[in-house]
Amino acid sequence: MAVFEGTFTQTEGLRFAIVISRFNDLIVGKLLQGCEDALKRHGVDVDPQGTQVDYVWIPGSFEVPIVARQLALSGRYDAVICLGAVIRGQTPHFDYVAAEVSKGIAAAGYQTGVPVIFGIITADTMQQALERAGVKSNKGWDYGMNALEMASLMRRLNQVGPGEGTASHAVALGGGDRSLPASALTQPRSAQVSADAEQV
Repeated sequence: MAVFEGTFTQTEGLRFAIVISRFNDLIVGKLLQGCEDALKRHGVDVDPQGTQVDYVWIPGSFEVPIVARQLALSGRYDAVICLGAVIRGQTPHFDYVAAEVSKGIAAAGYQTGVPVIFGIITADTMQQALERAGVKSNKGWDYGMNALEMASLMRRLNQVGPGEGTASHAVALGGGDRSLPASALTQPRSAQVSADAEQV
């Protein structure tokens, strides 16, 4: 059997979407800086006018899952990075938002097969959030690295054909194109069959 791992090299062909919550922008802005730094230092062009990263701004963390899912379904991206911050207040609002955001982001990745990175800080206090956004360390860097690793891993897994993955195969990760069109990766199997039939 083979070993499959993501890498942080050969990033030229990877495309990312970053979903950014405007709420708690003091925290989220720092997370975005850390995320961009991680991507840039590993060869990704983070310029909004470039071809590798699209930036999508939304009102708050609760809106993250629906936007992340739509982006993943587009077939344009190797990974979607979700950035936000939910800080506990004096009402149960925190619990509802944090629970729904985490479930929604997990569902978006599971339903589409595209890595959707959970970059939502959930903290009891503003101080805790600040510590995770640059005072002690910047979790945005970690989210960028997670996206790079998962994007390269999923790209390789999408290329695996019959007979691959045995001991006789050397596994080179992180490069090349998907074996299927990006749109096919997000369509139900029945839609893929119909599309193939139309091309014959």
